[in-house]
Amino acid sequence: MTRLIPDEFRLGPVALRVSDTGRALDFYVSKVGLLLRERSDAFAVLGTADKDLLRLEFAPGIGPRDDRETGLYHVAFLLPDRPSLGAAIARLAANNVKLGAADHLVSEAIYVWDPDNNGIEIYRDRPRDEWIWNDGQVQMSNRPLDFQGLLAEPDVEALAREPIKAGARIGHIHLEVDDLAKAKKFYGDVVGFKQVASLPGAAFLSAGGYHHHIGMNVWESRNGPLPSPHKAGLSKMTFELPDQASIEALRQRLESAGVAAIPAENGLDFFDLWRTNVAVRRQ
Repeated sequence: MTRLIPDEFRLGPVALRVSDTGRALDFYVSKVGLLLRERSDAFAVLGTADKDLLRLEFAPGIGPRDDRETGLYHVAFLLPDRPSLGAAIARLAANNVKLGAADHLVSEAIYVWDPDNNGIEIYRDRPRDEWIWNDGQVQMSNRPLDFQGLLAEPDVEALAREPIKAGARIGHIHLEVDDLAKAKKFYGDVVGFKQVASLPGAAFLSAGGYHHHIGMNVWESRNGPLPSPHKAGLSKMTFELPDQASIEALRQRLESAGVAAIPAENGLDFFDLWRTNVAVRRQ
C-alpha cells in the first residue's frame, strides 16, 4: 500500500498525566531543563524559548504508569546538537537522577523516568549521511554510550546551567502495544507510516526517511490491558502535516478503517487502538 504520510511530517507537543504538580514541575524544569511557558490549576505547558513541547495534565490521586499496560513507553526529546546532550547528562547527574543510556548508531540517547514512571528519552541525532540503510531498513543498535566524550563537548558546563536551548523538539514517541502485528497495521496501513527498522518484539515506523517517528513494542505489554485513565501516562500526541490535502487523505484512511475522525480547528482528532488521543494539525 502507498504510504501517504508526507515527508514533511513532524511531531508536535505531547501531553502526559501526572499526579503531583510540584513534584512534576521540579522534575521537568529543574532536572530535565524545560522552561515553564504556561500554568493553570489543571495543567502546565513546558518547552523551550521558541516552542511548546510538553503539556502536563494534573490529576491528583492517579497511580504511576503501569509497564504492563499499553500506551506510553517513552516520549523522546530531540536536542539540536551533541553539546546539548552532554549538558542534559550533566544537569541530571547534578540532580542525582538515575538514567539509562545507549548509542543507537543513528543517535545517542539517555533515558529517565519521571516521578510517575512516565518514560522520557533525551537524544541527539547523528548526521543522516552517517546512517546505514539496507533494503529500506535503517541499522540501529544498543551500544554503550560515550559519556566521557559527551561531557567533554564544548560549553557543556555552561549549557547545563541553562534551560534546554531553542531548537529542541519532540523527535519520536515509543508506544507499548498488546499485539505488534495489529499495531504495525494500524500505524502503517491506516495512518500511513513506513516501517524502517525492527527488533525482536518491536517495530519502528517513520515518514521522510527518518529513523523513526513512532516506535512500538510488546516487551512488557504483550496481550496487556488498555491504559487506565486513573494512572499516569500519555494522553495526547500531535501529528503535524504540511497541507490540507494530506489531512484529508488521512481522514479518509481512518474512516475507511472504521476509526472516527473528529473535526477540529486546523485539522482533526482521532483515538488510536490504545486510547491515545492523536491531534492532527496543519503545520
